[in-house]
Amino acid sequence: MHHFASLVKTLSNSTKTNEKLDALSQYFATADEKDKSWVLAIFSGRRPKRVVNSTQLKTWCMQLTGLSDWLFDECYHTVGDLAETIALLLPEPSRKAEARPLHYWLGRLLELEKAEESIKQDFILTTWDELQSSERFVFNKLITGGFRIGVSQSMMVNALSKTYDIPAATLSHLISGNWDARTTLLSDLLNAENAQTDNSKPYPFYLAYALESGADELGAPSEWNAEWKWDGIRGQLIKRNDEIFVWSRGEELITEKFPEFTPLLSLLPNGCVIDGEILTFDQAEGRPLPFQALQTRIGRKNVTKKQLQEAPVVLLSYDLLEWQGKDIRERPLQERRALLVQLVEEINHPALRLSASITFDHWEDLTRLRLTARDQGSEGLMLKRLSSPYQVGRKRGDWWKWKVDPLVIDAVMIYAQKGHGRRSNLYTDYTFAVRDGEQLIPFTKAYSSLTDKEIAQVDNWIRRNSLEKFGPVRTVKAELVFEIAFEGIAASSRHKSGIALRFPRMNRWRQDKKADEINTLEDLRGMLAVYG
Repeated sequence: MHHFASLVKTLSNSTKTNEKLDALSQYFATADEKDKSWVLAIFSGRRPKRVVNSTQLKTWCMQLTGLSDWLFDECYHTVGDLAETIALLLPEPSRKAEARPLHYWLGRLLELEKAEESIKQDFILTTWDELQSSERFVFNKLITGGFRIGVSQSMMVNALSKTYDIPAATLSHLISGNWDARTTLLSDLLNAENAQTDNSKPYPFYLAYALESGADELGAPSEWNAEWKWDGIRGQLIKRNDEIFVWSRGEELITEKFPEFTPLLSLLPNGCVIDGEILTFDQAEGRPLPFQALQTRIGRKNVTKKQLQEAPVVLLSYDLLEWQGKDIRERPLQERRALLVQLVEEINHPALRLSASITFDHWEDLTRLRLTARDQGSEGLMLKRLSSPYQVGRKRGDWWKWKVDPLVIDAVMIYAQKGHGRRSNLYTDYTFAVRDGEQLIPFTKAYSSLTDKEIAQVDNWIRRNSLEKFGPVRTVKAELVFEIAFEGIAASSRHKSGIALRFPRMNRWRQDKKADEINTLEDLRGMLAVYG
């Protein structure tokens, strides 16, 4: 635990990528073998199941420290992180902990999953009384959630690649898939022969860069394939050894959530992996349904007959990564796509559709077509070089997403709340309203995308212009106007405004506008009628 706590401290205090890479590489070169796979799991979204909730941790901390509920909450709102708040509030340990590896503590935590609350409490309090402050923080974070220390999946891959001298692209594939840190060592994951025995193992996804300039800078149109960009769940459909698997981009195995793909088990040949977008789809109209329809399916373990009828799912396929049991990612897109077209046509099943190519001769034609994207229910266009291999991660040059400009609306800030992590002392979480007659109607929240200078200015203004306090939330004078950008709009019975936005964010601070110049609820309803 001490070794891991030191790593977390180094990663938290560093803002330089190379320093973080060196720290991770050094850790993997020297750590306990059983700890390595746990650290990989923690930093790649496979953290252990939560066995103690936040309320329990807060209650036990207050009992131990004698703090009142309001005082604990004030400390929490100031620090911005529950794990760190508790680590700071706890008294010094009364005994010295025996030096134990990370996997010991994680194993003990997982053993508590079905234990009575009194047993959980006894273990947590005993552990708090043994560990030092930095180790307590790490221990608490293992319970409460992820570490916000700027470590991405690609950074983990690069660190492991540096330590074990394995190409990053190869390593990404080796550590993907359905593995459990309790029973899998890192050395097992990095063994290529073991990887071949896992029928479910997906390939790392290839991601596109946003195209900021004009498409005419990409060269000859004949070198490119264009498709509509749809808003769904990126997924891989795998058929190997008479088994079928569906993976999300977040490396979640989601086969059982989408029974529409089950019939493909008897239709697809073994040894094929298809990349595409999981969408709800109107078969009669031949077009995807709005993302809100897909949201009714996301996160549900059991899908009802009504949901299957109202929000049927398809895989809109656009690439073939494995064929006849062979990895074909290095072959050019033109060849992979030709095989995919043949496969989809032969299967001829409504759950597997082809993402159609858009025919164009000049970039000007495609530019005009892009402007109609919202009419199609699309986010824009995807541009892929026909000669490109299927790479790993986000690579610049061969795959581009050319999205339509976002929708925007001017709104006034009415509530503010402090952020988390490094911004826990700054107000960076805002609620915005539009006008409805003489009333202000809240309709969305957005987190700060301002410059550091603007954040400091807005934070200072909020502290001077707060009106009321509701826990961590401050009501502020309705004076600051911001342009809110968003990708989509939908009706919502859950919101007072009756409207929900897709990916809302602050586009800019409108210091040139006053609150009486903001948009109205009627303006939002007008957007809903056109784009909803």
